Amino acid sequence: MRSNIINKIWDLHTVESRDEFPDIISIDLHLLHEVTSPQAFDVLKQRGLKIHALERTVATVDHNVSTTPDRESLPSQVSRSQILTLRRNCEDFGVKLWDMGSGRQGIVHIIGPEQGLTQPGMTIVCGDSHTSTHGAFGALALGIGTTEISHVMATGCLLLSRPKTMKIQFNGHLGKAITAKDMILKLIQVIGVHGATGYVLEYCGSATRKLSMEERMTICNMSIECGARAGLISPDEITYDYMKGRLGAPKGSEWNRAVAHWRSLASTDESTYDRTVEIELDHIAPVVTWGTTPGQSIGIDQVIPFPESMTPEAGELAKKSLEYMRLQAGQPLEGVPIDYVFLGSCTNSRISDYREAAKILKGKRVAKGVTVYVVPGSEVVHKQMIEEGLDRIFIDAGADFRQPGCSMCLGMNEDKCPPGKRVASTSNRNFIGRQGPGALSHLMSPIMAAAAAVTGKITDVRKFL
Repeated sequence: MRSNIINKIWDLHTVESRDEFPDIISIDLHLLHEVTSPQAFDVLKQRGLKIHALERTVATVDHNVSTTPDRESLPSQVSRSQILTLRRNCEDFGVKLWDMGSGRQGIVHIIGPEQGLTQPGMTIVCGDSHTSTHGAFGALALGIGTTEISHVMATGCLLLSRPKTMKIQFNGHLGKAITAKDMILKLIQVIGVHGATGYVLEYCGSATRKLSMEERMTICNMSIECGARAGLISPDEITYDYMKGRLGAPKGSEWNRAVAHWRSLASTDESTYDRTVEIELDHIAPVVTWGTTPGQSIGIDQVIPFPESMTPEAGELAKKSLEYMRLQAGQPLEGVPIDYVFLGSCTNSRISDYREAAKILKGKRVAKGVTVYVVPGSEVVHKQMIEEGLDRIFIDAGADFRQPGCSMCLGMNEDKCPPGKRVASTSNRNFIGRQGPGALSHLMSPIMAAAAAVTGKITDVRKFL
């Protein structure tokens, strides 16, 4: 058998392996934020332990930060408590914190790559399920729980069982207005939200190789939504071009040695996997969710399926989802009125996402009665949008251009979609209550969300192109 990149990284990071026990795996990068870290810091304090590898530990604030202009005021008491606690813990333990106003603060899965911390061949963990985003660089990136966070802090290692591996082969080419978001939503639609349980995915195929790094991050970000433990893409010249010169990237002769090592990790056509899934892209339309899981989606040119056509379990869930979403089987999504648009989240809040959305909104106005939140993923992206004049395009169209943070993706701060209101969202989850109690969420690409903002309804963006 020819080893794939997943198993190569695993083998290189195995400290100890015993039959019938999990492996001890060393961790190269540990990312922290304010929501899942407090209890882990408390464990270290109670046991009188220090952080094992401070140089491999970085923190930021993202989930609870206010995205208003006066965000330093920390209007929510819960947010205030968590952010102040993280600041105090980072000071007590000597952890590097990229706080608001540092110029580097942002959603943890945005700042890792843009600051060059995320690198091929690494093992990366964070107390957040969408840590798989970092897999776009050819890293094995895992979301972990609070207990595991304390383990990594104290030892630099984790107990993990070797996962099965799955090759996702994206075949064909992307048609007009088809984006990385449509690719990953299509995969989840095909294999289901539990289709990759127990696996780490490697995305392959000609369509994958042509994607930019930002597009690759979008795909890897949502690996968890089909049940995968993680998802990654073997590094190539696109990866190295993106990384070179960034703050945390190797410099000088170290760069050349690093690239040589990274190239040796990449999977080849001869690499083997436990399972292979092929997804044909030639004729897909922009994908939009209709239900309450990322797997309940259709092409914008299709109608909502009938529960009777599904398995009994899926059919029952579909009935409940349709009732909650106030939709009918056999109904098209195109033309469904929306109240809110959310352009943000660790899935789609990078500069390229806003450049593309701005092309749709430039010279137009947001539809009457529609509220649009534009929330950059980091202070770097926020600054770049202003420098490029993208902020003015959104503001002139009538959108609310906000400060960096997770925002309405999970509604942990004041950014929520009100009960009964319908939101066109670029985020990764459309669970009941995810974007606010009673909110009705439709996942889609940034350009589809921009088109909805202009028309006031779910719209096929191809009509704008």
